[in-house]
Amino acid sequence: MEKGAVRRKDIVDILPEHNEGVPLIPQIIASDADEFDKLCDIIQETGYHRIDLNMGCPAPMQTKLARGSAMLSSSELVEDIANRMKTRSDLRFSVKMRLGWKESDEWRQILPILHDIPLEHITLHPRVGIQQYKGEVNMEMFKMFYEACHHPLIYNGDIQTLDDLARMEEECPRLTGIMMGRGLLANPVLSAEYASGTAWTWAKRRDTVLRMHDEWLQFCREKYVSDSQVLLQVKPFWEYQNAWIGKKVYKHLMKSGSFRNYMAAVHEFSALKEEE
Repeated sequence: MEKGAVRRKDIVDILPEHNEGVPLIPQIIASDADEFDKLCDIIQETGYHRIDLNMGCPAPMQTKLARGSAMLSSSELVEDIANRMKTRSDLRFSVKMRLGWKESDEWRQILPILHDIPLEHITLHPRVGIQQYKGEVNMEMFKMFYEACHHPLIYNGDIQTLDDLARMEEECPRLTGIMMGRGLLANPVLSAEYASGTAWTWAKRRDTVLRMHDEWLQFCREKYVSDSQVLLQVKPFWEYQNAWIGKKVYKHLMKSGSFRNYMAAVHEFSALKEEE
């Protein structure tokens, strides 16, 4: 909510006609139970019956308003929202959260509240909110949560390789799922590698990522009028991928000031034989 309303752009993004063939679950972030209810009403009006509540976001612009992971410092606030969930039998909910806002054991006050309501699942990122994405994930505390949690549980945090996925499956076999998050943005073929059971060669990864990029580029060229608008949309595609595409070409992609220079950088990348 911004100034008492939801941005029209956000509503348009989740309209079913813009997400055909995608099993979309809208996520909301709220500062209190009243805001929670308003967001649920708006999403339900678009035809959805599943909503994910974000109690994990560490972004200061949200946490300063008691949203996201900042909610975890107040069991009373979480309980208020949980009580609203109980009244909405026409909706199914899930929750994404962290271990806490400031302390890694704050979840101990929150989990009993969540056990008292029906949830599709809980997704847990084992850092506290004030860490944002710094430092190590707290696997010791995650495993305590894992043992205590009665709801289906999804792990989230620092999954970057096939080895990371295999380790989580081995150490926590009762997990309902593993969320890749930023790891999938850094390696867009990670899920395909997992499905195939083996890491791909650098060249196969490059060729597949380029095909993904070209589809996104084509979509943007059809939707936006000017090259500058298209450039604003396509450059973020590469934002997390610097670790594998090479420093030189990554710099050219991200610092390109014109669409012409951007496409030259894309062609430079497509011509590479291996990472530099």
